[in-house]
Amino acid sequence: MKIAILHNAVAESDSTADRDVLIQAAAVDQALNALGHVTRRIPCTLDLEALDESLTLDRPQLVFNLVESLGGSDRLAHLAARLLDDLDLPYTGTHAAALHLANNKPAAKRRMREAGLPTPPWAAISPRATAVPNGPLAPPYIIKAIWEHASVGLDDHAVVRAGDGSTIAEQIESRARQLGVACFAEQFVEGREFNIALIAGGDTPHVLPPAEIDYSKFPAGKPHIVGYAAKWDEGAFEFEHTPRRFDFPPGDAPLLDTLRSLALECWRLFQLRGYGRVDFRIDAKGRPWILEINANPCLSPEAGFAAALARADIPFVRAVDWILEDALSGPSSLELATTEIAVSLPSSKSASGGPPRAVPAPRGPAAASKRARPAPALTGCKLRSEVVPADVAAIRQIVESTGLFRPSEIDVAGELVEARLAKGAASGYEFVLAEERGQIVGFACFGRNTLTVRSWDLYWIAVSKSHQGRGLGGRLLAEVHRRIAAAGGGRVYIETSDREDYLPTRRFYERHGYILEAMLSDFYAPGDSKAIFVREAIEQNI
Repeated sequence: MKIAILHNAVAESDSTADRDVLIQAAAVDQALNALGHVTRRIPCTLDLEALDESLTLDRPQLVFNLVESLGGSDRLAHLAARLLDDLDLPYTGTHAAALHLANNKPAAKRRMREAGLPTPPWAAISPRATAVPNGPLAPPYIIKAIWEHASVGLDDHAVVRAGDGSTIAEQIESRARQLGVACFAEQFVEGREFNIALIAGGDTPHVLPPAEIDYSKFPAGKPHIVGYAAKWDEGAFEFEHTPRRFDFPPGDAPLLDTLRSLALECWRLFQLRGYGRVDFRIDAKGRPWILEINANPCLSPEAGFAAALARADIPFVRAVDWILEDALSGPSSLELATTEIAVSLPSSKSASGGPPRAVPAPRGPAAASKRARPAPALTGCKLRSEVVPADVAAIRQIVESTGLFRPSEIDVAGELVEARLAKGAASGYEFVLAEERGQIVGFACFGRNTLTVRSWDLYWIAVSKSHQGRGLGGRLLAEVHRRIAAAGGGRVYIETSDREDYLPTRRFYERHGYILEAMLSDFYAPGDSKAIFVREAIEQNI
């Protein structure tokens, strides 16, 4: 197989932490060659246009994605994966939207809390330069970089044990100025520290042996953290005195089982792919707390992931083969996005005048055992925004062709087009329609929330069954966001059900950057709550 190894470009003058990606690329290259694949290493910069051209001209069958940062920031690492999505190239590891969410530590913690997973309280800076706490927060707490991994900015001074008269917001801002990156504060959990690595393997990932960081050689009063020096400064005390251990007494068995279970919950919640790692602290009462989700952990031979593989007696070459298998099996990110047709009707709009109701999205198809080659590209598909009378029947047919919707729901889809034809922009309904060879093959309907200044609602997005798996759903959604932003819009809202059968719908939104904003219990019926999702039309930093 022809495989491109994509990694962030580094210079000779870059730090040891930055240059470590070259060690990873070399190890993966060697493993792929041993498996009989033809490889090419591609350093990636923020010049994504050049990368687009390179991958288009010499199209690989798969990309092994090792991009950890772009432009000197981990915040932009997901952009490489987004480009691979647009090119419909299968790639290893977690997909772009989930990678972006996992890299944003406060957003990831918020997602964990919404799912009922234990994560320490934290505080982040609001637009008004005040610290917004998410739970009770008092010293000791630790100030971390929001986006950066590899323990960037972590040293003993990051742990605040007593107040100095300044507010948490002032302390976060002071640390951010020192490091030159955005920061947040998190309750520091005194206690044991564990890492759980996972690697894809069929329907359920393999949970690798738990590893604990041994701080027994630390002097009294020294914070028990794996800081930057512990990972990258070979002459530092921390580097020599933070070994990991895999042997535990029988009494730890219940705790280790809990950690394994929580790691699997995180894998599913964040839709990790290929491989990942979950970091934990255990408090004085023996309670586990999830610190971070690493969706793109280091694959260097000396790193923790390789150590966990060795402990499990899994050769690195076999692990790389499993990662490839996962990238080639099942639906790609675009196939997931387009086969799970996300549809909802906001409560403030109803073309038929009846009670609006979120429409369920179909469940994704069973995963194919192999995706030998990428799905066909959307070479002949054009987008337009004006509707014509013939679109009423075409849109009804798209919805009906799925076999998933009731007649009343099909009627609503057609009525929205009729309202636009009758009243134009005054109807409040905007459309993006995808057309191929004169036929409508997908559409999205959205509109401004007239009771607000900058908020918009997404009503429908659907793709013809015959055109699913080609990236059209993601392309339609991107065009909706672009048009809303061009009109001066800010936040985009979606309302749907919280029932189990609506899970594919909610996952579609989350993959495209939407975050659960609110839940209205028993809104539609007892046990059927309304989930409200939101994202900015243009992604913004915290």
